[in-house]
Amino acid sequence: MKMPALFAALLLSISVAAQPSRIVSTFPSATESLFALGVGDRVVGVSNYCRYPPAVLSLPKIGPYTKPDAEKIALLRPDLVIVEKGASNLEDRLAALGIRYVQVEYKALPEVFTMIHDIGAAVGAAEKAELLNKDIRSRLDSIRAESAGRRRPTVLMVVGRTPGLLTNLIAVGPATYLGELLEIAGGGNALKDVLLPYPHISLETVVRLNPDVILDMSMMGESGEPAIREDQLRQSWLSHRELAAVTNSKVFGVTSETLVTPGPRVVEAVEEIRARLRSVRSGKGRQ
Repeated sequence: MKMPALFAALLLSISVAAQPSRIVSTFPSATESLFALGVGDRVVGVSNYCRYPPAVLSLPKIGPYTKPDAEKIALLRPDLVIVEKGASNLEDRLAALGIRYVQVEYKALPEVFTMIHDIGAAVGAAEKAELLNKDIRSRLDSIRAESAGRRRPTVLMVVGRTPGLLTNLIAVGPATYLGELLEIAGGGNALKDVLLPYPHISLETVVRLNPDVILDMSMMGESGEPAIREDQLRQSWLSHRELAAVTNSKVFGVTSETLVTPGPRVVEAVEEIRARLRSVRSGKGRQ
């Protein structure tokens, strides 16, 4: 009768010991997921781009997420490193150093849920990950339901351009993470027929499309750069009165990093978009 209890106790001790106590995150989405899962106190290093939650600002930095420094990571003595799949050749370096790592992806909304699940499983927080995903899905479903049946303003989302100019414009196609968030928020993508995820477009194309709303997010995520104000992002557009979005004051600069950090704050990202669309439906805008 005692053997099963002893065996169960042994398995429990092995399980607890296997949970990582020193975790390094190499990109912001993983960092936010770790803290949302309640294991932020185990994070000992993050990428240069990790800025949320505020507690990460004082943590050691291991380089940009596109080129994390394996030596800096090793000096932190981690027992788990969260790596973005395909982002770098870090996996080979970690394997050579005998450091355990987990690869995750997060480029599309379904992958965000998978990322949270996989990170939760790796750090011993599988149940919390399941509850977190359930909560996010429920909140997104509620927003979808609220948007159903309403008019969808056409929206152009710009994620790149020459600073201060409307050249080299990079926009968001519908088959992308941001495209999915726009649809949930109740917007219609002005590039709905474009197959490329992030097409380069000209100002002439913008004039031809003449979207109801322009969301300019072109300066977000610039590590080490001074903060860009929303009105600075809007300024370049204001002379183009041939655009309905300009004449109707529906050009918005967006600087919240929630939109470029797929992860636990996805609902907040959708709300950032929806807030702008609500101003369109109510007839309000910014001059």
